[in-house]
Amino acid sequence: MDTATDVTAITNLIARYAELVDTGDFDGVGELFAEAVFIGGGGVVRGGDGIAEMLRRTVIRYADGTPRTHHVTTNIAVEFEGEGVATARSYVTVFQGLPELPLQAVAAGRYRDRFERREGRWRFVERRVDIHLRGDLSRHLRGQPLDAESGT
Repeated sequence: MDTATDVTAITNLIARYAELVDTGDFDGVGELFAEAVFIGGGGVVRGGDGIAEMLRRTVIRYADGTPRTHHVTTNIAVEFEGEGVATARSYVTVFQGLPELPLQAVAAGRYRDRFERREGRWRFVERRVDIHLRGDLSRHLRGQPLDAESGT
């Protein structure tokens, strides 16, 4: 195992998720999580097709095909649990900007990920999303109130 190379590969997967979501490529997210489980506020979703469908159902996309978001993933800590198995913890902050919505953070939380190396490549096995700070999600997620903290 080449630890530096493996950490880079895993970090790149975490970054790839942000890029795909921010460009509105939900099928690409599905491919990234083809054999994974996604656990978040919407429950447990298994497999790439289910994860892509969950995103299409919940995330608002605009005329340019994107959700007009920018996911920033920081404080990434990768740990190895043996040959071909790793976990990562990271922070996520989601920014959104629209003509009628000044650029602002709309959510912040943590990712807890599990990875396996199969056929020489690292892959997502599980992502747990814990969003603990919520702003105005009304223009990002369907069915969200203007002030998610107060429920109004």
